[in-house]
Amino acid sequence: MNDPIALFDLTGEVAIVTGSTRGLGRAIAEGFARAGASVVITSRKQDRCDAVAAEIGETTGNSVLPLACHVGDWEAVPAFVDEVANAYGRIDVLVNNAGINPTLQKRVFSVNVEGALRMSQCVAPVMRDGGGGSIVNVGSMEGYASTPISVAYGASKAALRHLTVSMANEWAPWGVRVNILSPGPFATDMITSFEEQQPGTMAMLAEGPAQKRVAGVSEIVGPALYLASRASSFVTGDDITVSGGMRK
Repeated sequence: MNDPIALFDLTGEVAIVTGSTRGLGRAIAEGFARAGASVVITSRKQDRCDAVAAEIGETTGNSVLPLACHVGDWEAVPAFVDEVANAYGRIDVLVNNAGINPTLQKRVFSVNVEGALRMSQCVAPVMRDGGGGSIVNVGSMEGYASTPISVAYGASKAALRHLTVSMANEWAPWGVRVNILSPGPFATDMITSFEEQQPGTMAMLAEGPAQKRVAGVSEIVGPALYLASRASSFVTGDDITVSGGMRK
């Protein structure tokens, strides 16, 4: 029987976390680095990637590569993946966390769905050649029942959930697992900005989960690490909700 703690060890593995300069992505990136992984910090702005990578590198002592990439730019993704593969020689984990929630539906889908698809399509062959890997898409409980102010966002996350299952089935022969995490309300920058614009938003969101609270961003790390690691070796095409007991 495997050592249960060792099942979550990412030592020697390389993980890309998109949208990792703040919020859930940053928490996941630091969590993976603490678990032993070399982590690629990426978002649209290089200076922000540099700052966060320096902070996580100093805190964890692990290799952290800052490399900007706008996942909504279809043509930019292949060169980004090539640079990561050239730097480390492998890619073991991809977390498609980058996401936006503006009012323009086309822009939402270009990042939340097409960005995750493009990044995964480019990374999966690298994982295959390295013996397999894990892709974790970050969805949302909004993908089950969106609110009137986030119709496009909710639709994009529903599409991402369907895409996750398709990718899991297609790439299973390559040893590449693909799963999705669907968070409920977390105290991210996006949520706190809503609170500033409309006081009472946090209290309203806290009514949704059975636990009657909004989660801290660090509470996403355990579920993400589970899906990224050998602890979930027989899990693919699955959707794990991290929502404090919200109903689908």
